[in-house]
Amino acid sequence: MLGLTLQHNQERRAWRVFFTASFLVSVPVFFQAPIVRLFPEISLLLTFFWVGLGWFLYQRPQSRWWGDIILGFSWSWLAGSIYWGWLRSEPLIHLPVEAIGLPFALWCVWRGWGKIGNFFYLGSLLGTAITDLYFYLVNVIPYWRELMTVDLDPALASPIFKAALTQVQTPWGISWAIVLVNILLAVSWWSLKKMELHWWAFAGAVLSTILVDSLFWIAAYLA
Repeated sequence: MLGLTLQHNQERRAWRVFFTASFLVSVPVFFQAPIVRLFPEISLLLTFFWVGLGWFLYQRPQSRWWGDIILGFSWSWLAGSIYWGWLRSEPLIHLPVEAIGLPFALWCVWRGWGKIGNFFYLGSLLGTAITDLYFYLVNVIPYWRELMTVDLDPALASPIFKAALTQVQTPWGISWAIVLVNILLAVSWWSLKKMELHWWAFAGAVLSTILVDSLFWIAAYLA
């Protein structure tokens, strides 16, 4: 009976970590994006808030995993603030900027410290890399640059979105979308078969990439 109770508690905790990771990947789309476009300096300074909150929670056993995942999230927030605040017109440096915390995250994983947060960050980075790879394969990078120059003015952005959709809705674009989505699903499924919480954070971050990308293409379709 005790074994079943412990297993049940572990499963509940794992699902909490998974959904929290999924939520934190989605947060920048709805919350950070408007801040970073209007007030990039404030978005950058908020990184210190996330680090402080994460460290505060990490020090307490009952909220340690919360603090852990928020510390990992702070890397994504920092990278998003820098890139979308000042460098968004150049897609070539998107992934390098997003990977700003990669050396630190790998070092922490090697040392066995903060695994939940660092695996969350690595999963988020993998999802970003797959998305960027798709943009290059389907050749929508020129439309990315155009969108940034018009600063997403609805009247000017709409024809660019439609042109990008035309590029995506080809046999080549659809085929690569299927391949890359299946890669993300396979990686997530493999991670969810493990019991460790950090793998569930990784899976939540990877899977939510599909959701965020879907929202982007729905917005483009409705533009």
